[in-house]
Amino acid sequence: MRIWAQSHLCQKPPQASSILAAAFTLIFLILSASQSASALPAFARKYGLRCSACHESWPILNNFGLKFRDNGYQLMNDRDAPIWQNPAYWPVTFRITPIWHRYSALSNTDTYSGGTLTGTNTAVTRIESSGFDLSGLDFHTGGTLEKNISFYVLPSSDSTAAFHFETVMARLDNIGNSPWLNVKLGRFELNNLLSEKRMVQLTANGGIYQTYHFIPVGDGNIFGQMGDNQLGMEYLGHSADDRTRISAALLSSSDGNVNLIMGSNSYSGFFTFDQGIDAGKLGVQRVGAYAFVGEAATYYRTSGGVPIPGSGIGNKGFSRVGFTGQLYLGPHFDLNVVTQHGEDNAWFGQGYGNAVATNGNGAATATCINDPAIGCPLDNVPGTTLPPGSRAPTWNGYTFEARYVVSPQFMILGVYEAERMSQQATPGTPGNLGNINNWTIAYRYNPFMTSRAGFAYHGEFNVFHQNGTGPTSPSGAPTNTNTDELLFGIDFDF
Repeated sequence: MRIWAQSHLCQKPPQASSILAAAFTLIFLILSASQSASALPAFARKYGLRCSACHESWPILNNFGLKFRDNGYQLMNDRDAPIWQNPAYWPVTFRITPIWHRYSALSNTDTYSGGTLTGTNTAVTRIESSGFDLSGLDFHTGGTLEKNISFYVLPSSDSTAAFHFETVMARLDNIGNSPWLNVKLGRFELNNLLSEKRMVQLTANGGIYQTYHFIPVGDGNIFGQMGDNQLGMEYLGHSADDRTRISAALLSSSDGNVNLIMGSNSYSGFFTFDQGIDAGKLGVQRVGAYAFVGEAATYYRTSGGVPIPGSGIGNKGFSRVGFTGQLYLGPHFDLNVVTQHGEDNAWFGQGYGNAVATNGNGAATATCINDPAIGCPLDNVPGTTLPPGSRAPTWNGYTFEARYVVSPQFMILGVYEAERMSQQATPGTPGNLGNINNWTIAYRYNPFMTSRAGFAYHGEFNVFHQNGTGPTSPSGAPTNTNTDELLFGIDFDF
């Protein structure tokens, strides 16, 4: 679930001190009302487990929760098959978050003198807003259709109730009674050790992992975003104790968009390996590696000069490779690390790629040629050549997420992300154009979590910086994007 359809860029308001004082008072009152925690809804109702069995802190999984998911939402006992469940049991959970937040963004604005318009987009002004708002709404349903045959369906909306299918998948688990043979088909989250779909952050720039979504400035490749659910088939294998895990997914190069509106014959592969190491009192440490490699269209056949959805050809390659770590450094502290080296073909670097604008359902909403201003890249028509000196853009990304889990009910979290260009697509481009620094701190407190409902008080502050991507200054020079956002909300599910 993501709160915003687009990023809101913010800075700390002058009244922040009074707001933070009120927030700390609220936290104190919340903490004084502590109760014991139980499990998440839906699956908890089925098995009668406490939340701490599967979660460090809702919704983040611990090692047991990861094993439960890898087994196809099964405990591998007689209660797995639906036939043994109470007929009244229905595995459905909905989740939504009412919030208050304050954000600001630099913007090009008009200038006036004596009530008369004297210039259009001739000033750079910080626009600040605050108020009450809503997140999107998720409807989760999942479980077993029969023992070792499981499913997950997640219709999800934005804050205006425009729905799409975030996840739809069916799984065959433990084929031949082997945990090494599990297959899923549909639209699903990639097997990332650090899950973006289970993160607790809710702000616009803090609520995604920048490393999973980074695209160089001017690059037209939308297809390599590891944080987006993808369409395809995945093989997952793991040892009986889930310490060793491998996966391989064959994906349509469509960034999860449906109806074959992108390239009609382009595919990507996502491959992972991770190993759990028993560190005694420190628990199970995990280290791993991943590779996201594939190709996608840069040229669309046209009708009347307009690209035809689904006709993408001229495939060019891309790759995202890196290492992951999930390190427990004591009974309450853990550190998650993701590194990435990314590379796009020079055609992508010059803006060729997705020529079809889509909505959240993957339906085409617009097509265009040579109009990057409305989100559509250049059109690689036959005979097109790249500008002299064009090269493959490359970059390195780093994500560090530290969590201090006081108990399954209360967690403090800090995230730092850095994205650094190592080679720009066009010679002469500033080497730091598009570089990102992103900081987030958050707390999350669950006064209760029963087998019927989950509830959390959530507070978060995010600071985002990107070089050279801000509004154009009056002198014609680009500025940096510098934003921050403060958010408080109540996250609940049932």
